[in-house]
Amino acid sequence: FGAHLLKKKLSIEQLKSFETGVKYQIYHAIVLLVLGFQLKEDTAINKYIFLAFIIGTVLFSFSIYGLVLSSARNKKMRFLGPITPFGGLFLVIGWGLLLYTFM
Repeated sequence: FGAHLLKKKLSIEQLKSFETGVKYQIYHAIVLLVLGFQLKEDTAINKYIFLAFIIGTVLFSFSIYGLVLSSARNKKMRFLGPITPFGGLFLVIGWGLLLYTFM
């Protein structure tokens, strides 16, 4: 439903950006589900991994959604632009912590 509606309202470039946000949200939702079933210990590092992935996904994906949808309505919310890299940084931190647990 959403993809068909957006195709009519967004440019190709905007649609690709929106799809990037969706892909990262889906990938990290799957990672969180798998980790939820696999990580049995309730340790501090496991909590930090989950927090990093959740914060990173929200900041990264939702800032992209906001940028794309606001520019489609000609009400650009430029303050969201700098938020996207912070989301990416949290995702990298989450992956780094996850790799650290396997060492």
